[in-house]
Amino acid sequence: MTLQGRVNPSFEDEDVKKQNGQPMAPQQQQQSSLQQEGTTEEREQPQRQQWSNKREFLLSCISMCVGVGNVWRFAFVALENGGGAFLIPYLIVLVFIGKPLYYMEFILGQFPSAGPVDMWAICPAFKGIGYGQALSTWAVSTFYVSLMALCLFYFFASFSSVLPWAVCGPWASSGCVPVHTNTTLPDGQETISSAEEYLVKEVLKVDPEGFQNGIGLPDWRLTLCLLLSWVLIFMAQMKGVKSSGKSAYFTALFPYAVLLTLFIRGVTLPGSLKGILFFLTPRWEKLLTPQVWFAAVNQAFFSLGIGFGIINTFASYNNFHNNIYLDATIMSYTDAFTSVFAGITTFGIVGHLADQMGVEVSQVVRGGGINLAFISYPDALARFTFLPQFFSVMFFLMMFTLGVGSAVAYNTAIITIISDRFPRLPVWHITLGTCVVGFLVGLIYTTPQGQYVLVLVDYYSGGVSILFLMTLETVAVMWVYGLRQFIRDIHFMLDRSTGFFWRLCWGIINPIFLAVVFVYGQIQHQGLAYGTYVYDSMATGVASILTVTAGCLVPLMFLKEVIKRYDASKGLRDALIDVFSATSEWSPKDPALRQEYLNLQATENKATPRRLSDKCP
Repeated sequence: MTLQGRVNPSFEDEDVKKQNGQPMAPQQQQQSSLQQEGTTEEREQPQRQQWSNKREFLLSCISMCVGVGNVWRFAFVALENGGGAFLIPYLIVLVFIGKPLYYMEFILGQFPSAGPVDMWAICPAFKGIGYGQALSTWAVSTFYVSLMALCLFYFFASFSSVLPWAVCGPWASSGCVPVHTNTTLPDGQETISSAEEYLVKEVLKVDPEGFQNGIGLPDWRLTLCLLLSWVLIFMAQMKGVKSSGKSAYFTALFPYAVLLTLFIRGVTLPGSLKGILFFLTPRWEKLLTPQVWFAAVNQAFFSLGIGFGIINTFASYNNFHNNIYLDATIMSYTDAFTSVFAGITTFGIVGHLADQMGVEVSQVVRGGGINLAFISYPDALARFTFLPQFFSVMFFLMMFTLGVGSAVAYNTAIITIISDRFPRLPVWHITLGTCVVGFLVGLIYTTPQGQYVLVLVDYYSGGVSILFLMTLETVAVMWVYGLRQFIRDIHFMLDRSTGFFWRLCWGIINPIFLAVVFVYGQIQHQGLAYGTYVYDSMATGVASILTVTAGCLVPLMFLKEVIKRYDASKGLRDALIDVFSATSEWSPKDPALRQEYLNLQATENKATPRRLSDKCP
């Protein structure tokens, strides 16, 4: 039976008491004052934005999830962790970890219509998680846009009559081999493809000595590409979700058109089947390796955007009764399908490259990530006999478009936090400030040491911090606020019962599994490296400040919330009880729905005189 439309008799009695001049009970006075205070604040503050329609919300989510990582990261994570056998733990993680957490974050944003920080009205003791996620998300967004700048660089370079990485230019070493030269050299003889030398020496100008010479000056060409990237991001979201929702029609759908074109072209090339089988061939012995499961969790988080504050940010602009259960299902499986489809497309083309070079696929692929996107792919594209420039332009335009969708999502999370705190500030002012700061910080990635910095930020902000904070988030919501209360809120919002599967995942599997994966990852960590360069303790120590800062925000904000609630006459115990209890802001923004929800709370409090926080499992 739906909760909408119910009237709590106790509140009717209150109206009568107020009219007759009779005093109200203290708890009832507090409830009434909270309602009046919330109504006053709603009148004073500007109305919060909402998506123009459900399509824009879904397309924005697709645009966020289906990013650059789906094109290159998934394929190599799968390859390094068992090939086709990796799909089994990945799909298990997706079903039991990814989808439940995705659904949970949707609920956390849509129920109170609040961003990653203000949603912690559900349990103010953990408000620091929101700030920690914001710091990590901002750090990740800065290097993500630098990858977009690389895509732009290659995009413009693709208009040359001869693709510049197809030949050995003045920047090449004596061991450079043009992409059209099919030469198999003896083992031990050092050679390097022109595509690799072009990236390392001409584009990135990587300093082989790492940080030994300090931080160099930014490259002016990459700087201009970085500037253009941030300008386009600003234009896409200068009006908040009203403009970013419109841009999602292109950023979500165009990449699929290009990916389908590359798939059709790739599978028809000689040797493509060899590459696809190399990608999908199982190595079952790796299935029992904990590292495979650790990699599956990391890939699910990275790909779905779990823990970055993006999912609840997007959901916060929804209508209160929007069916996010269906949305979470659509998004999680769309993301998985895209990852596998992009992997098959990628290795089909890499298989053709191996066939052209006369080597095994394992000899073509020298590493994941940036090596595939900016070495192996350009190398293969340059070998196309039919319009290589066209396919290169389309590929890097697709890569850039994928980047725009994800970067806009990262940026939206930061903008929402600031907008929720300062609702009277024009959205475009906040967006402009965020983009300017992001550009200035991102200049470090255009230096000769930029890639070394990127690896550190990716690991400590995009990996360790997010996994730690997401573990805390799950514990805070399901064990502190309480699974039973959370399910009640879902029923109030969606008029939907929560089955045993969700209770099992949220209450037991998710928090325990995430904690185990986090601890395992720290125990097994053996240091970072970029190519042959191994980071020293100073570099990793400085980078780990990102993780420490994000983590320390949790206890610092906890102390702040306790101090704010402390009253000498009531003592510390009451302040602690208060800080672990949901506030009146954990309720619908709509006044009528808020009144109905408060009525429901009052009914439960009357039936069970303990506080909500005392009912946690």
